[in-house]
Formats: sequence, C-alpha cells, structure tokens
Amino acid sequence: MDASDILKKVRKVEIKTRSISKQIFSGEYQSAFKGRGMSFSEVRDYHYGDDVRNIDWNVTARSGNAHIKVFEEERELTVMLLIDISRSSIFGTQTQFKNEIITELAAVIAFSASINNDKVGAILFSDKVEKYIPPKKGRSHILRIIREILYHEPESKGTDLAIALEYLNNVQKKKAITFILSDFMVQDYETALSIASKRHDIVGMHIYDERETYMPNVGMLRSVDPETGELVFLDTSSRKVREEYEDWYDANYQYYNTIFNRYKSDHLSIATGEDYVKKLLKFFKRRAN
Repeated sequence: MDASDILKKVRKVEIKTRSISKQIFSGEYQSAFKGRGMSFSEVRDYHYGDDVRNIDWNVTARSGNAHIKVFEEERELTVMLLIDISRSSIFGTQTQFKNEIITELAAVIAFSASINNDKVGAILFSDKVEKYIPPKKGRSHILRIIREILYHEPESKGTDLAIALEYLNNVQKKKAITFILSDFMVQDYETALSIASKRHDIVGMHIYDERETYMPNVGMLRSVDPETGELVFLDTSSRKVREEYEDWYDANYQYYNTIFNRYKSDHLSIATGEDYVKKLLKFFKRRAN
C-alpha cells in the first residue's frame, strides 16, 4: 500500500470518528473524565474548616501559625491509549474486525482529548511493547497515532497486558486517563493493574466478537490459532469441544471483569456487531454523573 492509500484510510477514520466524538461527548468531556490532577498553587493561613491533611507543617513550624497548601485543578489532562495489536484482534464475523473497532474507539477518544487541548499518547503492545508514542497535542499527532494503529506490523503474535501496564507505570509518572483497548484474551495482569490503578484512572474496553462466546455445531472445522500459528482440527459436533471453547472465552472474560472491579477501574464490553456509539454514550454519561 502506497503513502496516498495510507493517508486516505487515515483520513476516512478521522472523518468518521471526529463526528462520533462530538456526538458522544457534546460538552461533557471534562465531567466524563474523572480524576483530573491537582497541582500546587500556594500556601495561605489555615482557616476553620480547611482539610487538616493539607497543612504545610514546614511553613507552620517556621512561622508559628498554621498554614495550608492550596491546590488547583490542572487545566490539562494526559490521555494514554494502550492498544492491543496482537493477532487475536484480527478477527470478526460481523461488519468489522475487532482491530478495526479498536482503531475507531482509539480515534474517538484521541480526537475528544485533542479538541479539549489535552495530550494524547499511545502504547501499542502484543506480548511485548511494540511501540511507544509519547503524549503530545495536535491533530497531526492524533493522525500519527491512528496511522500507527492501522499499519504497525507487530513483531510478536501473542498478548501480554502485564508488560504493557508495567511499561506505562515506568514511562508515565504523571497521572493519566488510561484506556486499554483489547480483546483481553489473556490473564495474569492483576499485579500490574493494581499498581497502575493507584497512579492512573484506568478504563478497560473489551472488544469481542459474538462467535467467540459460543461454537456452533458445524462438524469438522479446520482452524488456525492466530497467536501461535498452530493448525488444529476441531470436531464441533462434540459437546465437550464446544464447551471447552466457550469455557476458555468465559474464563478470560470473568478474569477481566473480576480484576477491574476489584481495583475499582471502569470497564465495558463492546461486540463487533453492535452500535458502539450508543454503548459509549451510556458509559460516559454514567461517568459524568
């Protein structure tokens, strides 16, 4: 694919997602993203009713009078996108693949942040960190993120969310609104999420295809594992085979649901065949209240 074709596809994503972004947030962007950072402003005399936890003990000791630290809400946010580009995301039985939905959701969030003059960064991951794009402002930067999501060729095929979260914790010292866009076909990321959720406002976006939740009885089925490349033949007429397939999906989903609830991180699931605009509207309105 040449450069002009790449630009056309990026532009197509931009046109669609910018209008969706305005439709979803429509002036409620700031209230939807809770947990804005607070920056130090000044020290003043303590007044009755002030939070004693904000007393500046050093100034109080030097002056002999109680003083308190005053903080103001930071005007800028940093939004980080953790994008799963593993091979399992290249799947879909509806109108779009999972990775296409992930790209559009990332663009919707990024353009919303950009319109509100916030920085946006991205971490593209498989079972390793494939690419890190430091947070910056501006339309050209958002288009670069979209281009990388669309066309970055991953070096690895597997999925390891823990590595991506650990990388986030190392490179992003300032609190960030962090969206994880993945099919979450992985486990063993509880420790990394527990640490990240203390530093950042984490939002999980689970993208799945309905065919992953159940296996129809269609006889012998030739299948290739997208992450291992292993060729297998499945006898879908066997109830045991169908149940094992469904149990594997359920185990990953239940792990995702349990861990995000445990660390009080917002999360939602979006199927490839549903209208994600309605789902996002409902989700962000709930966050804004």
